[in-house]
Amino acid sequence: MFENLQDKLDRAFKVLKGQGSISEINVAETMKEIRKALLDADVNYKTAKTFTDEVKEKAIGLNVLTAVSPGQLLTKVMNDELTALMGGEVTDLDLKNNPTIILIAGLNGAGKTTFTGKLANFLKSKGKKPLLVAGDVYRPAAIDQLQILGEQVGVPVYVNKDSKDPVGIAMEGIAEGKKQQNNVIIIDTAGRLAIDEQMMNEIAAVKESTKPHEILFVVDAMTGQDAVNTAKAFNDRLDFTGVVLTKLDGDTRGGAALSIKSVVNKPIKFIGTGEKMEALDVFYPDRMASRILGMGDVVSLVERAQQQFDEKEAAELQKKIRKNKFDFNDFYNQIQQIKKMGNMKDLMGMIPGVGKMMKNVEIEDDAFKGVESIIQSMTKYERENPDSIQQSRRLRIAKGSGNKVEDVTKLIKQFEDMRKVMKQFSNPAAAAKMMRNMPKMPQGKM
Repeated sequence: MFENLQDKLDRAFKVLKGQGSISEINVAETMKEIRKALLDADVNYKTAKTFTDEVKEKAIGLNVLTAVSPGQLLTKVMNDELTALMGGEVTDLDLKNNPTIILIAGLNGAGKTTFTGKLANFLKSKGKKPLLVAGDVYRPAAIDQLQILGEQVGVPVYVNKDSKDPVGIAMEGIAEGKKQQNNVIIIDTAGRLAIDEQMMNEIAAVKESTKPHEILFVVDAMTGQDAVNTAKAFNDRLDFTGVVLTKLDGDTRGGAALSIKSVVNKPIKFIGTGEKMEALDVFYPDRMASRILGMGDVVSLVERAQQQFDEKEAAELQKKIRKNKFDFNDFYNQIQQIKKMGNMKDLMGMIPGVGKMMKNVEIEDDAFKGVESIIQSMTKYERENPDSIQQSRRLRIAKGSGNKVEDVTKLIKQFEDMRKVMKQFSNPAAAAKMMRNMPKMPQGKM
């Protein structure tokens, strides 16, 4: 996501490298490059022009401190303006009503039903008791898909396959939710085109009857500027409360994320970054601005880790590490938790500076597949007793996992090295001694 835009912005900032101050001439040249970069990313033309004019106005006349280069100063101004462009601050769902009714709308193929399942999973993790309502009566597999997703995340789904009346089904679902004391009712609807008057009238009727507290418009980020135009058409009819951008893990240029708030004046509330039910993030404009400028997003990375790692399990793991009892079962479990956090390239892109280094490196979604196959080919005894895996066992494990024996040996060596380091750092005194003994970095002139 945003890789091409990052590259072009980097080149634009290079115009200011070596400059002693910010002037109207060098900023104008930089802004020209930035405007081109935004247009290439499929950002709305009016939005791109207004944005660069505002950055230019704020940058010119700023005093360049001795410790800050013009390029760094402009990056700060850009970061602030990008954050403002995308909404300024996070906009939470309005969940104060009981039950809260959420209506999901969007185009065909935008990922509404998948998002509906993800949203139910997200709200359940926050202590809510959601109910899903299958209101798409046109797509044959839509009801079955929602039932499968509901089963995956452990959330009930209201279905009436005998009815073809979306308004009636929505009202029945709300009644069922109140009866079962569900405090959030999420209504999935059929995909529709903004030019299809009959279908637009239908969803307007669903809105009128259900009186939802939230209307979320789901849009495929890969459609770029078309997504913004569609959002405007839907907003004119539905006056939705927020936008959801899906498929941000795909080959998207980012134009929709940067344009949609300024065009429809509605906040982006969620972004989808994969097919897994956990691959849903609250949209934080400031964090997204940092990522666009290649500055990473450590806060989101830590939050994803916190969602997956249980404190009680972590305490037990710490005890095992101290006693040098960390085994391949523990290692395998850690891999599964990391995988739930998202795809590796996306996670690495959240670390400042690493995203740029990894831009031309392909990281497969199944990057852990080889390691997992080796561990799965071990016996229960071998996983619990890594020291027991001698040559004959390694040959059997290699054959069973479809790997070379050298791969098995390499993994065991890396595991042992990792175990030693973990044990050392689990002892605060030993860790402090290690840090003291590390060679000092040479001091350079500032």
